[in-house]
Amino acid sequence: MNFLEALFLGLLQGLTEFLPVSSSGHIEIGKELLGLDINPDDSKLFTIVVHGATALSTIVVFRNDLRAISRDLLTFRWTDSTNLMLFIIISMIPAVFVGLFWEDKIDELFAGNMVLVGSMLLVTGILLLITSYLKPKRGIVNYWKSAVLGVAQAIAILPGISRSGSTIATGLILGINRNTMARFSFLMVLPLIFGAMAKDIMDYNPSAETDVEPLALIGGFIAAFVAGLFACNWMIKLVRKSKLSYFAVYCFAIGAIALIYSLA
Repeated sequence: MNFLEALFLGLLQGLTEFLPVSSSGHIEIGKELLGLDINPDDSKLFTIVVHGATALSTIVVFRNDLRAISRDLLTFRWTDSTNLMLFIIISMIPAVFVGLFWEDKIDELFAGNMVLVGSMLLVTGILLLITSYLKPKRGIVNYWKSAVLGVAQAIAILPGISRSGSTIATGLILGINRNTMARFSFLMVLPLIFGAMAKDIMDYNPSAETDVEPLALIGGFIAAFVAGLFACNWMIKLVRKSKLSYFAVYCFAIGAIALIYSLA
């Protein structure tokens, strides 16, 4: 992987991590378009780098929320911030279970399989389209809703199913306020990003020969971070304004293209 390829994939990762269009599905499509055949160790190394970049962009955007949570936890105060942390922990459980036991099998099934990726993008499009017909509600996140959102997040491990799209759509269907859901959707993924990074680091073989240039990793990190900052802020505004139908059309188009490409 050279600098320009890493820059392109980093940009793609940063944008699609937050926009409801499936980052994993787009990365698979991006690799296919670039004709990249990356060995598993190089793929893990690049994934660690770009996930670190998107995690950092999330921290920057939600620094005030994270500062409040940290302060209240350290002072042992039970507040809205600590309650939010509990909901985040509940939402993590299904995804952690799926990630530990099924992630490798899912990766093997979807790697380079444009038919499955394209099909899942169509499913994402349907979910996003549904949100356009939902009337704004004023509900809040609670214990059982955070568990349901966790299941939606776990399902999004399938390449082509958008994590933010599936969780936000599920939250709106459950009647959660749009502002609350946009904020919670991005906060709930942060521990999982760090968990996935830790797992990849443990699985990574540092002694393996690599074809990824150091400069390419730096370029990928910067591209993913900057794109992540832009996409995260933009997505929050779009959810508040109920503009997700545009991404539904996009997912339908990209999904159809992926299916046509794979069957041609």
